[in-house]
Amino acid sequence: MITDMLLSQLGGSQLDGIAGAIGADSSATQRAVQAAIPALLGGLARNAATPSGAASLASALDSDHDGSMLDNVGSLIAMFGGGEGSKSGMGGLLGAAAGMLGGGGGGASKAANGAGIVKHVFGSKESVVAGAVAEASGLDLGQALKLLAMVAPLVMAAIGKTKKAQGLDAGSLADMLAGEKEQVAANTKGLDGLMGMLDADGDGDVKDDVARLGAGLLKNFFSR
Repeated sequence: MITDMLLSQLGGSQLDGIAGAIGADSSATQRAVQAAIPALLGGLARNAATPSGAASLASALDSDHDGSMLDNVGSLIAMFGGGEGSKSGMGGLLGAAAGMLGGGGGGASKAANGAGIVKHVFGSKESVVAGAVAEASGLDLGQALKLLAMVAPLVMAAIGKTKKAQGLDAGSLADMLAGEKEQVAANTKGLDGLMGMLDADGDGDVKDDVARLGAGLLKNFFSR
């Protein structure tokens, strides 16, 4: 599972690095990572549920997300953390990421642009999802948004790596993501609620769904 692949890489010193970057303790950060990964995968699965959405995702993976980001997790986290020697601001982050991943091409910058990925996946519902992650973990909204932006490039890298290794086309990529979502939902209470929060009644308006589901939706996310 992609979820397991990522969680295995985001433990120990990597988790501590994320916690330091967002200004939170490791326990809350771990809970947030465990919520953010399935949230992103679920959002991508919804986006890829149509032929055009699947084709768009497959094209983006082929162009910008080959999986090499997973070989540079520590460096990516360090740059988000803005530690000594790192460049300030998103422009500095993307420029440094381009160098880190080899060359200054736009593909590397897109691969590291976590905020852009999150916006593309969730659109106007970005803050709603971040609020759910915050509620599940104890982070504040700003910390949750930053964590989503840090995790998103790694999720895309993991999907891109899996697509390449398994030779998936757009249709099989969509099937893989749907299966991933179902497996996580089967093991994690609350995931279906999070995905429903994105627009439970399919009317294109998330506000009524948030009101109905309530702010405490993901408090049971980690109950097994």
